[in-house]
Amino acid sequence: MTDTTTDQPTRRAGGAVVPVLAFAGIVVAVMQTLLVPVIKDLPQLLDTAPSNATWVLTSTLLSGAVATPIMGRLGDLYGKRRMLVLSLAVMVVGALVSAFTSELITMIVGRTLQGFAMGAIPLGIGLMRDMLPRERLGSAMALMSSSIGVGGGLALPAAALVAQHTNWHALFYGAAGLGALAILLTLLVVPESPMRAEGSFDLAGALGLSTGLVLLLLPITKGSDWGWSSGTTLGLFAAAVVVLVLWGVYELRVQAPLVDLRTTARPAVLFTNLASIMVGVAFYVVSLVLPQLLQLPTATGYGLGQSMVVAGLCVAPLGLTMMFTAPVYARLSARYGPKVTLIIGLLIIAIGYGGGLGLMDAAWQTVVTSVILGAGIGLAYSSLPALIVGAVPASETGAANGLNTLMRSIGTSVSSAVVGMVLANTANNVGGVAIPTMHGFRVSFLIATAAVAVGLLLALFLPRSPRPAQRHTQLRASSEEDASLERAEEVLRGFRGRVLGADGTPVARAKVTLIDRRGRQAGATVSDADGRYALAVPAQGAYVLAAKASGHGPLASSATHSGEERAVDLDLSLPGEAVSA
Repeated sequence: MTDTTTDQPTRRAGGAVVPVLAFAGIVVAVMQTLLVPVIKDLPQLLDTAPSNATWVLTSTLLSGAVATPIMGRLGDLYGKRRMLVLSLAVMVVGALVSAFTSELITMIVGRTLQGFAMGAIPLGIGLMRDMLPRERLGSAMALMSSSIGVGGGLALPAAALVAQHTNWHALFYGAAGLGALAILLTLLVVPESPMRAEGSFDLAGALGLSTGLVLLLLPITKGSDWGWSSGTTLGLFAAAVVVLVLWGVYELRVQAPLVDLRTTARPAVLFTNLASIMVGVAFYVVSLVLPQLLQLPTATGYGLGQSMVVAGLCVAPLGLTMMFTAPVYARLSARYGPKVTLIIGLLIIAIGYGGGLGLMDAAWQTVVTSVILGAGIGLAYSSLPALIVGAVPASETGAANGLNTLMRSIGTSVSSAVVGMVLANTANNVGGVAIPTMHGFRVSFLIATAAVAVGLLLALFLPRSPRPAQRHTQLRASSEEDASLERAEEVLRGFRGRVLGADGTPVARAKVTLIDRRGRQAGATVSDADGRYALAVPAQGAYVLAAKASGHGPLASSATHSGEERAVDLDLSLPGEAVSA
């Protein structure tokens, strides 16, 4: 059983927590696009074949995909700030390893270590949920979620400037310095969350998921090199299906799984994760197409003939717009809910790609396209963690957001593979050099538009967002006591009442756990200063409410809920004999 421990009051976050966590997210995202300006030169720089050089990028993608859900779960168990610092430290080590080498294998090792930092994104979102007051949480999570795109967008011009004027190893020295600064600021500013999930780490589940993800993502990223119908590609896809199915069966049976698949199967979580894949596909297409279009020579008849640095600056508004979208998202979500905000974001992305089909004739037109797409992707990315956080218990925040971040990574991987294949198959061969065509660019934009259309369809299947006055209190409460108080006032279907001592006085900070008929935790809360508690139920049926508090004996009370849209009043009276705290 997974339980949530809250033996100490939630520490209030200072005003610098949000920018520090967002900075950490941006630093992590930089790793994904750090080498984009020198991709074409990697075979020469590493003295290897082009097919081998692509492993420098693939290794980061694979390690990031594996680390994201694992670090999220470790954060739930052992402390989110602790795991955030560990993720950044591994990234710094990886950056330094890459900075001191031009040898392929060592470079791949360094890049693999850098990818582990991707787990920082869901950890930051989890810290925000645990610490921030309700009036700051919406925009803060939006900024943290968008940091993936912000870091990627801002890294392009910065990395291009460094690569063009200095030795390319300086890119890694800069990344290590930024990572070290993020660690220092996190230790100085960000408090550790008191929220914990009790239980042990599911090592077998982690190994199974890691193996399945590697088997799935390897053929996606290398299929163009190996051939999509080759035995290696098809064999790895088949092996991935087998491993992931077996992993799923195991996770459903283990007591404390790495990923709670029953929670993941809830419509709010399932359709959010599926929509995240589509948003990831749409986000990466613009990052692949516009820099190439801008740098192609004007002699092609459609290339814009810009330098590496200018091309990066033209795409940079994508990340900047995503950053400035966070407060806009907070207002829209507060009024209409994250589901509506996600739909609005997807519609704006569709407009951006649709209009972008005709805005490829000048550099300023690519800036317009970047701004429109940045606004849409910013709104969409900002909506995803709010939808996830509102649908899972606090003890699963890190793991659930880690899985959602993984879905976005899978989307970008699919986007890279599909767009790469399209551009390669539509390229013109001039003097032995494959030059992308305008037709290939436009087909890529149409693929992104199609992905957005699928995302819109999935978003429509999301459960209706509750009105702001009824929204899940964990998105609104500034502390556990506030959360309990608001739940007591707002819960419609579940149990509510007071926790009382043997003498009838209210017991504050008593832990109340809701257990279903299968012995699994269905909810948990802490009583407020007046002893009040409230717990929603996922479905009708028989439950056990277990209560415990320091200085009182434990209590287990059976109760049944009919499933009606009302709360059942049930006071819990703790035995009077004292027990060891």
